Amino acid sequence: MKIAIYGRTVSENKTSCVQDLFRELEKHDFSLFVHASLHEYITDAISISRPVELFTGHEDIKGKVDFMICLGGDGTMLDALALIRNSGIPVLGINTGRLGFLAGVASNEVVEAVEALRLKKYSLDKRTLLKLNSTHNLFGETNYALNELTVLKKDSSAMMTLHTYINGEFLNSYWADGLIIATPTGSTAYSLSCGGPIIVPDSKSFIITPISPHNLNVRPLIISDDSEVTIKVQGRSSEYLASLDSRSAVFPASEELTVTKEDFKFNLVKLKNADFFATIRNKLMWGLDKRN
Repeated sequence: MKIAIYGRTVSENKTSCVQDLFRELEKHDFSLFVHASLHEYITDAISISRPVELFTGHEDIKGKVDFMICLGGDGTMLDALALIRNSGIPVLGINTGRLGFLAGVASNEVVEAVEALRLKKYSLDKRTLLKLNSTHNLFGETNYALNELTVLKKDSSAMMTLHTYINGEFLNSYWADGLIIATPTGSTAYSLSCGGPIIVPDSKSFIITPISPHNLNVRPLIISDDSEVTIKVQGRSSEYLASLDSRSAVFPASEELTVTKEDFKFNLVKLKNADFFATIRNKLMWGLDKRN
């Protein structure tokens, strides 16, 4: 089995977890591809007893690895999407960061996780992605997101007006600081902090959530993920900001943004003991009540 390992940095108190991971993978004779920047970072911190192949981009692993193991938090998982792209490589997240909503394997569960991969005791949680089409192709070949598209003011100027259409039919003009189009995965991210609902990963929906709307009657809206959402921005500024997960681009006010469902999905490795409802209770303290 061939495994790619990706991560940004690893805190000092998590190096034992990384050492356990490499030791376990080497024990089972897995072939290892390690991201070049991570390899440079951990070389002096852990012992790697076998040769590994380094990679830096998508083409280095496409069609060459069976899984990617991602070390970090949810932001690192989002970064991994740019490496995976449409290759279909399943990703297992080991949480060496903070919240770890997507990176669901705790740092003390590394041995069990590797064993689950070896014995194929897992399932694939196929997460929907959204795709952004724009006049100037703002994000090039990586014009997709696992969590959300966010349209924002570029600076602290006056609020913007976001004229929004669903399948060509006018929905609303949002007077707000911005607008979020979120996937079910993104329902527990930025959209949630702006008052959006939590929806289950397989709900086949998108969420439209305004950011600080200047109208108390405006609320988040759930639509089918087969919908096409078009956004036209109007305001006093000449430039605005679009973000796909953790990547951002500046666009002119004349730009038209169109969001649809991406043709491919993100394959998240789900171990047998993983459960979405348990995750939102434990990670987000959802429904916390001392009577329980």
